Amino acid sequence: MGIIFKQSLKNTLIIYLGFLIGGINTIFLYTRFLKDDYYGLVTYVLSSSNLIMPFTALGIHFTIVKFFSSYKTKEEKDKFLSSVILLPLVIALIMGYFWNYFHNWIMAFVSKENTIVENYTIYIYSIAVSCAYFEVFYSWAKVQMQSVFGNLLKELYNRAAVTILLFAVYFNWITKQEFISFLSYAYILRTIIMMLYALKLYLPKFYFSLPENYGEIMRYTLYIILAGSASAIILDIDKFMIAGKDTFDKAAYYSVAVFIGSFIEAPSRAMTQILQPLTSKSINENNSSEVENLYKKSSINLLLVGGLFFILINCNVSELFKIMPKGYAGGELVVLMISAAKLFTMALGNNGAIINNSQFYRITLFTGAGMAILVWVLNKYFYYNLNYGTEGLAFATFLSFIIFGIFKVWYVDAKLHMFPFTKQTLHMTLIIVLLYLSFNYWDFNVGNVELFNFSVSPIINIILKSSIITLLYIYIVYKMKISDQINNLMARFL
Repeated sequence: MGIIFKQSLKNTLIIYLGFLIGGINTIFLYTRFLKDDYYGLVTYVLSSSNLIMPFTALGIHFTIVKFFSSYKTKEEKDKFLSSVILLPLVIALIMGYFWNYFHNWIMAFVSKENTIVENYTIYIYSIAVSCAYFEVFYSWAKVQMQSVFGNLLKELYNRAAVTILLFAVYFNWITKQEFISFLSYAYILRTIIMMLYALKLYLPKFYFSLPENYGEIMRYTLYIILAGSASAIILDIDKFMIAGKDTFDKAAYYSVAVFIGSFIEAPSRAMTQILQPLTSKSINENNSSEVENLYKKSSINLLLVGGLFFILINCNVSELFKIMPKGYAGGELVVLMISAAKLFTMALGNNGAIINNSQFYRITLFTGAGMAILVWVLNKYFYYNLNYGTEGLAFATFLSFIIFGIFKVWYVDAKLHMFPFTKQTLHMTLIIVLLYLSFNYWDFNVGNVELFNFSVSPIINIILKSSIITLLYIYIVYKMKISDQINNLMARFL
């Protein structure tokens, strides 16, 4: 786990810095510089592109991780890369040719109040294609065991670009209408940078011949399309469906709550970058003991780290909403359900990587499609039929994550006889629940403190409460020896 911790630590720092910048964008800049309706429009464009991206990428980014380490010679590796690199381009060209039909399909799903999106659907296409090829070249770098730079571009670059563009709007250098077009250019530039870096790490000799196992590669690619993107797709379906019933400002409010709830998954995203190729390598070498070892360790470590942020976020979310415009308040229940769904997913460890890289990868198509269909049906029921609002969307998401998460744990156990949970999992769950219940229902009585006509009382409250929670949490998990890796890391630090 040494290489995992080394790169995961760097990736975690990058991701949390990205989340910090994203939090500033979400809580302060978007809500004040772009306003609710255009923020909702940006959310809709990005969510729609995220829904299209997996089908554009065609699962090639997972295919590279799966097969690259199985080839022994450079010629075999080069033939493999040559055979898969152009497939997303073919899909993108076909999609571009028929984009008028996709445009009309998108417009059929938005309400009359949101027809403004009609002028922006082309950016859905450009962002989807650029993100697809970014993921392809990011995987190209990850199989060289170099995930940090790509993670920097994925997690930090976008949010920094948004910050710059929001200030450009504020200073009237660009208009609100131009914001999305400049944002799409930033995505395209990011893909070009990632491509140059990947080719610098490994420059293949391009062949016009196919690898011997090309049939197996294509079967895997078609089955794996939704793998790894299912959880993101579910949240994007939520935002996509809001525009069919309510105005874009509702999508903005929901996006903020989802962002806050999703904050806890940063360690998972960091560790996954290096766990995917390591898991693939261990499976290709038939090293089942190492796969199981990675499974159990990643599960408890992610639950431990994610649990801390789950408590911090949900115990402070009411104070956090106080420093935002009034329209964004009232999303506490959404944050709780989204963060709980994310925490459960983190507790599964590298379950997804095991399934994706094993001989049972075909199930990913059915689980990914099943999650998408289930959340669509539940959203229709809770949001459209019962009018439960965004809490209904969050509950539908929560149920989908839990149901299919349990299924995937059962599936790996049934097929590979590997189970991620231990008695430490139970101990860790009890710690999280007890600390959440202990700190959620009270706050410090700070009083009203203002700085430059801005109330900083909620910020002071968050800092004081978070400090106590963090120290107590670290002390408990260290004394109870929940994770050997975390204890060793803390011992070296201390």
